[in-house]
Amino acid sequence: MFRQSRTTPSRRLIVAAGFAAATALILTGCAGEPSPITKAVAGASPSSESTSISTIRPAAGSVSGAGTVTISGNNLDDVKSVQIGGQQATVTHTSDNKVVAVVPPAANYQAGAVDVALTGKNGKAIASSDKAYDYKVATPVDKQLAYAMTYWKNYNTAEWGDLNPVGGDCANFVSQSLIARGWQMNADWYNKDAAADWSPAWGYVPSMDAYFQANAAALGLTEYPLDQRDNIKVGDIVMFDWNDNDSLDHVQIVSSVQKVDGKVVIKMVGHNEDTDYRDLDTTITVDHPGAIGHFWSLSK
Repeated sequence: MFRQSRTTPSRRLIVAAGFAAATALILTGCAGEPSPITKAVAGASPSSESTSISTIRPAAGSVSGAGTVTISGNNLDDVKSVQIGGQQATVTHTSDNKVVAVVPPAANYQAGAVDVALTGKNGKAIASSDKAYDYKVATPVDKQLAYAMTYWKNYNTAEWGDLNPVGGDCANFVSQSLIARGWQMNADWYNKDAAADWSPAWGYVPSMDAYFQANAAALGLTEYPLDQRDNIKVGDIVMFDWNDNDSLDHVQIVSSVQKVDGKVVIKMVGHNEDTDYRDLDTTITVDHPGAIGHFWSLSK
């Protein structure tokens, strides 16, 4: 007589465990790494891709900035800000594989290859590329500002002399920067033999302004009052009358134009005081309260 076998409780537990293991293998396809389904069930998430830079186009541009640069790579939608050579670039577009930003002027308008760095929305650095953007001195204003930033403190006396002993060197310095920009000396505007001989239009502020007035069209100059700053750009000229007595006292070159909280902020480079980024508003309210003046905007 045959008896039907009975499965003990412990055997049933072993069978159930084996079935569960087999089911897990089916779900994972017998792979060591759990499948997406298994991860979802377990509450796990795939590892996120790190942010990286693959290309930057264009890879070179003017030391005066402007224009845009397109940064391609991975996981770029987390980018909050872009720094080119340590200067803040204005971001205009972000997506997973692309960031577009307005190129800022090079630090002190100096040429050379610089790093490009990305900052995430958490305020931390998330990617960078060494020597990835090459600033070049290419345009007339590039040459003017590169010269001004080189010699605002260390005078180029071997070539142009120093007019401080005869009243001030501010106009002499502005004229030098215009030569670097591409202007040509003539019978009315000149400096010869390191200031052994120079014309009033070259080195004396009221005469320089009169020369600009008389030759504005030929020189590509347009005059603007100090409150029309939306028309002003780097390389333009600022004339000052410290005492509002119809006699100009000082002249400088615009070295920075930025919009801060909806207001145009202008900085200047020049001699007497020797500065690279002198604030225009501080100049006419703190340094010389009540001072007036005007801009000369250059198109050539």
